[in-house]
Amino acid sequence: QVQLVESGGGLVQPGGSLRLSCAASGTIRTINAMGWYRQATGKEREWVASIPSTGSAVTADSVKGRFTISRGNVRNTVYLQMNNLKPEDTAVYYCVYTSGGLNIWGKGTLVTVSS
Repeated sequence: QVQLVESGGGLVQPGGSLRLSCAASGTIRTINAMGWYRQATGKEREWVASIPSTGSAVTADSVKGRFTISRGNVRNTVYLQMNNLKPEDTAVYYCVYTSGGLNIWGKGTLVTVSS
């Protein structure tokens, strides 16, 4: 079993920054990918960014240049640095762990961008 705990969401003004964190615990496979999705009210869940245990990160065009995903020094921790936030970035952000065809989702953390 793998458990994910997200943190770092909150209220921020347009143009501001937030950093989301996700820590995975439990039986972690060596080969895995971790990433972030988001879901705004009334919309479908949208992929934001992913980073494999080995290899390069990939980021959705909608946030490229503003959001950066990275792995932490602590094993199986992933971050999402979000800069120049816009009101349309308001959503619940979910961390996901993928390995061997299995997806494990966190409970989500709310990001609200508003003045």
